[in-house]
Amino acid sequence: MSHLSRARAVFDIELAALKSVRAQLDQAFDEAVEIVVESLRQRGKVVIVGIGKSGNIGQKIAATMTSTGSTSVVLNPVDALHGDLGIVSDGDVVLALSYSGESEELLNLIPALKRFSVKIISFTATNKSSLARHSDVVVKVKVSKEACPFNLAPTASTTAMLVMGDALAMAILHARGFKEKDYAKRHPSGAIGRAMLLKVRDIMRTDARNAIVAENITVKEALLVMTRAKSGSVSIINKRGKLTGVFTDGDLRRHMTDDGLILFKPLASVMTKNPICVQDDAMAQEALKIFNQRNIDDLVVVNSKHEPVGLIDLQDLPKLKLM
Repeated sequence: MSHLSRARAVFDIELAALKSVRAQLDQAFDEAVEIVVESLRQRGKVVIVGIGKSGNIGQKIAATMTSTGSTSVVLNPVDALHGDLGIVSDGDVVLALSYSGESEELLNLIPALKRFSVKIISFTATNKSSLARHSDVVVKVKVSKEACPFNLAPTASTTAMLVMGDALAMAILHARGFKEKDYAKRHPSGAIGRAMLLKVRDIMRTDARNAIVAENITVKEALLVMTRAKSGSVSIINKRGKLTGVFTDGDLRRHMTDDGLILFKPLASVMTKNPICVQDDAMAQEALKIFNQRNIDDLVVVNSKHEPVGLIDLQDLPKLKLM
């Protein structure tokens, strides 16, 4: 079997495993969501325990939950019996991960956890395992086989456990009414967070860097204003100060091929009418969407009266760490 054939076979096995685990979803999943939501409502947290590969999967599940508003921590079963059990509090939920449900280190921890007023949710392959018998809720993640040719290395089973963790995190997110603005608060240093926290007025060019001219001047006069503002475009207004058009470097190049008299033409005769614009109180994320959807380099910013008050230059976005 070629390397590519082997890779495709692994994908096929793991995709089949996910479909199988999806079909196993039942009332236990609903119960798990409700238990976690109630715990979080009372200021509890999710304590995730697992050993080996399951422990690694637990790290990712905890990170996903925490980033989406569900406070989660990872507890190593071995370290827990040597002092780290202090991280557990009454009212918490324990999410125990073990495909076999017979991991010795994890089972040794169960009696200590039972001394606290906690609910135990397990991700395991069967309701008959030792872990399942000690759990309040059992979410099954049974797969028919691993992607490993020896059916030994955890592969399909850990993928299934990971996806089940994502499913649990997203169901909890929805149940708790978690919003985009809540996500942004937890990601202030990332491009996503900045785009969701900042408003257009926070990133736009203003004053001397925002070129604005009346529609009755010539193209040559408009170019001088653009040059002083070091801008590739100029916003054009009527007598009432309302935005009526925009003129860009690209417009100049396109019209230069006409008759060579572009510089002396009235700006209103060559401008782009009704240009794409964005409100100054919109989120920066909205401006990013427009840049992604439209082939433009500059985006005019207007206020509620449709007066141009700023400009967003595509080249500024990397400096602002928004791209």
